[in-house]
Amino acid sequence: MEISPPLHLCHVSKTSIFINRLHGLLHSIAIAFLIYYRAFFLFQEPQTKATVPMLLWLLVFVAELLLSFIWLIGQAYGWHPVSRTVFPERLPEDDKLPAIDVFICTVDPDKEPTLEVMNTVLSAMALDYPAEKLNLYLSDDGGAAVTLHGMKEAWRFAKSWLPFCKKYGIKTRCPKAYFSATSKDDDSFGSSNEFMADRQIIQEKYEDFKERVMRFREDFVLEETKSDITGRDHPALVEVIQDNSNEEAPKDEANKMPLLVYVSREKRPSHPHHFKAGALNVLLRVSGVISNSPHILVLDCDMYCNDPTSARQAMCFFFDPNISSSLAFVQFPQRFHNISKHDIYDSQLRSTFGILWQGLDGLKGPVLSGTGFYIKRNSLYGDSMLKGCNLPELRDTFGLSNEFVNSIRQNYKAKPMSYGSVSSMLLHEIRILASCDYPRHTKWGEEVGFLYHSVAEDFFTGFILHCKGWLSVYLNPSRPQFLGTSITNLNDLLIQGTRWSSGVVEVGLSKFCPLVYGTLRMSFLESLCYAEISLFPLFYCLPLWCFATIPQLCLLNGIPLYPKVSSSFFIVFSFIFLSAVSKHLYEVLKSGGSINTLVYEQRLWMMKSVSTHTYGSLDAVMKRIGVKEASFLPTNKAADEEKFKLYQMGKFDFKTSSMLLVPMVTVIILNMASFVLGVIRIIIAGNWDSMVVQVFLSSYILVMNSAIIEGMTIRKDKGCIPLSVTVLSTVFSIIFLCLGSFFLMY
Repeated sequence: MEISPPLHLCHVSKTSIFINRLHGLLHSIAIAFLIYYRAFFLFQEPQTKATVPMLLWLLVFVAELLLSFIWLIGQAYGWHPVSRTVFPERLPEDDKLPAIDVFICTVDPDKEPTLEVMNTVLSAMALDYPAEKLNLYLSDDGGAAVTLHGMKEAWRFAKSWLPFCKKYGIKTRCPKAYFSATSKDDDSFGSSNEFMADRQIIQEKYEDFKERVMRFREDFVLEETKSDITGRDHPALVEVIQDNSNEEAPKDEANKMPLLVYVSREKRPSHPHHFKAGALNVLLRVSGVISNSPHILVLDCDMYCNDPTSARQAMCFFFDPNISSSLAFVQFPQRFHNISKHDIYDSQLRSTFGILWQGLDGLKGPVLSGTGFYIKRNSLYGDSMLKGCNLPELRDTFGLSNEFVNSIRQNYKAKPMSYGSVSSMLLHEIRILASCDYPRHTKWGEEVGFLYHSVAEDFFTGFILHCKGWLSVYLNPSRPQFLGTSITNLNDLLIQGTRWSSGVVEVGLSKFCPLVYGTLRMSFLESLCYAEISLFPLFYCLPLWCFATIPQLCLLNGIPLYPKVSSSFFIVFSFIFLSAVSKHLYEVLKSGGSINTLVYEQRLWMMKSVSTHTYGSLDAVMKRIGVKEASFLPTNKAADEEKFKLYQMGKFDFKTSSMLLVPMVTVIILNMASFVLGVIRIIIAGNWDSMVVQVFLSSYILVMNSAIIEGMTIRKDKGCIPLSVTVLSTVFSIIFLCLGSFFLMY
């Protein structure tokens, strides 16, 4: 019997595994000695313990234990990291490939410009996949007329753009990216007269397309403001985008078009809409009665398809008979087209997609990451399909739509449609499925679909899938499959970070805590990884606040919290610090970063710990006790030239909420005061030997956060730290140091 060649290969780096495990062992031994040093102090003679206030010693000890714990469970990532290679050319013929539905979500045309969204739509329509097996659904939660018009214009332009891409094998199929100066797709055609003529024609059509979209936006913006329909209060609207003419479907393969559907679900202020998860579930229901494709690609509205072969690459895993039955999704990394060489905001998410997800892939698979993933439809339908539920049970779970309930059954096939047409009866059924009343008294968001338990719906949904025994894989090809718009200013970074911190901590503090719920339902190491993600904001913010304030207060008052240089335990503390920094540097260099990358990431770790992680954790706690309801603000994708210029120069844009900025500035001012006054005190007292660690700690914090000092003192541009923030932070620092010193005196 002839054995078919594999569709994919898995690579294991034994060197990386050895380094990870050796470092983990040595670092753990050092932490054990640190714990012994701290705990032994508690059993010292009273006169010895009197030199250091017990409360402060315990606070530092607890902070060290929390950091050690979150580090320890994070070692699971490095236990068995893998990388993968696929061979899409070995897939069966096109007629045997399964259909794919593409879900794209947008909310606000002001923060997510229509032209950018339509470029994403066009890039997805142009995927290298049979057009008759490709169906696109755009969810417009804002119900904006400009978005619907943009869809119609995109369809019109796609009739020329798709044949052009197929004819010349264009790789960059996002029109904006293709016609930019950085695109190199034309290199293989040289100065071919036919190609250059066709390119000129298609570029002129793209400029016309852009102009029509922008003109509509300008002409109708006033009418939209006068309308009673708003982004939070509007009826359901579903429209299959098609030509007004009654032309037949093109028979030429190059001219075939995917199905394109605009969906604006009903939203009312009195009904919870569950943010992105709610929008995706509406698309899941609507697509179920139109195309019902077995696989779904989910994209953010700014995340365009940079490589048309992503669908075929994902199918290399779904066609593998060894894993296909239990494989839920294939996750691609998030990459961005506007990353500066000074990536001061860590917008590329180097650690997540370059290190951690590869580690998870060696266990049972990566976390569902919001965008850029192909997911199996039936994995989102819960256990209902596996249990063989009868009709009443299915209606209790999925709602009262017979058409949709029928679509769940294994032998169901979507009704064939003529070119872009949908019957009026089916459209009526679809509007019911998109209404805000439909999911009431069902299990949508609780057991089926994308889950509502957390605003981090992707993380929680992926976690539950893994708990149910589903697998996932991570594929990181050399050419990015999807490219999005990265964060280029501090305000968006902190807002997004607060939302994410709140979402994951909410899971960590619930009955679904991975340390409890996960260990009973998945591998132990994988549950540790999920626990690290769900708890790291909480377990970072508490220790960082302690290390940024308590040692500094003691330095100012001449109280040693760390061993003398002459003590053997000084070597232990030094080793832990150097070990952590060295491992971080190794991972940075391994993933293509530099020393500057390490500095940027260390700085952001400190800044986010005292701001976004703190507020996100507090938000999660308040939601858990019922004090606060969940909220969601979309990240601004609209270009701001002034902010982007600062980002390109490697300068922070400190124009953000004072609530987010004051904690960071307060910590820096407090460390500046403690460092200067503490060093003066040490010079006078001559006790360098016992205070050197605290001096180093303050200086390290100040050096790593020199950008904040610069924003307070040197910079005078619009992105500098406002004087009011500096004054308020100074007042808080003085109050803390005075009250703390008074407490230590008595």
